[in-house]
Amino acid sequence: MPYVAEISRANPSCFLFAVDQSGSMQDPFGAESKKTKAAGLADAINRLLQNLVIKCAKSEGIRDYYYVGVLGYGGKGVRPAFSGALAGRELVPISDIGNNPSRIEQRTKKVDDGVGGIIEQTVKFPIWFDPMADGGTPMCEALGRATSTVVDWLGKHPNCFPPIVINISDGEPTDGDPLQTAYDLMNLTSSDGSVLLFNLHISSSNHRPIEFPDTEAGLPDSHAKLLFNMSSPLPEYMRNMVSQEGVAVSSNTRGFVFNADLISVIRFLDIGTRPSNLR
Repeated sequence: MPYVAEISRANPSCFLFAVDQSGSMQDPFGAESKKTKAAGLADAINRLLQNLVIKCAKSEGIRDYYYVGVLGYGGKGVRPAFSGALAGRELVPISDIGNNPSRIEQRTKKVDDGVGGIIEQTVKFPIWFDPMADGGTPMCEALGRATSTVVDWLGKHPNCFPPIVINISDGEPTDGDPLQTAYDLMNLTSSDGSVLLFNLHISSSNHRPIEFPDTEAGLPDSHAKLLFNMSSPLPEYMRNMVSQEGVAVSSNTRGFVFNADLISVIRFLDIGTRPSNLR
């Protein structure tokens, strides 16, 4: 069975995010949201990075179980999107991420006060990735860059848990048809299985999100069907996670969400970055 390789410091895995930073990402994240899609997505990715750091933290420090990259694509082309000390770096060990946030912000969150009420609590929120929104959507170029990065990774880690690439966009590509490039990426393999490419379409409407479909039949347009067909089927352990969230699954359930709101984004990123065999 594929997707069972142990993830360890001697045999790390990697996550690579390709993030749309086109001009339309300045639109609201849902019809009633006060956040832009760019800002909401940046918060979700920074939260995810913090959770990955915590997952890899042990008494002696942060263990490099994962290497993580974020590629932004928009009006400035395709480029590594970390800010601060990590700027310009493509795949970064999780210990370097944990030790080098660009800055720490003070945020407030609402918590239960223990006696039936809600209070606001100040928390520290590390920032590695900042929102940006400008220009077109060079998705083909971004997936091509991701493919090159993954080829290099697999050359150095041929027996790793397969890399997971998550493409996040709010619109159609402006540089051609990405389907073949996506297939090229999904056809790359380690000894433990094929590279996983997941796609997350984020929304500015109130349309109900379509999460983890197993057929294109119910999708509303050709763009949604394109993203479905360029998404990998979920491995069995991920299908089990999705099933526990109340979503019906089959062997063809894809790593794809269309018209996602912020809650769907957070759930998708959590499921998509939770390999089950960390050691």
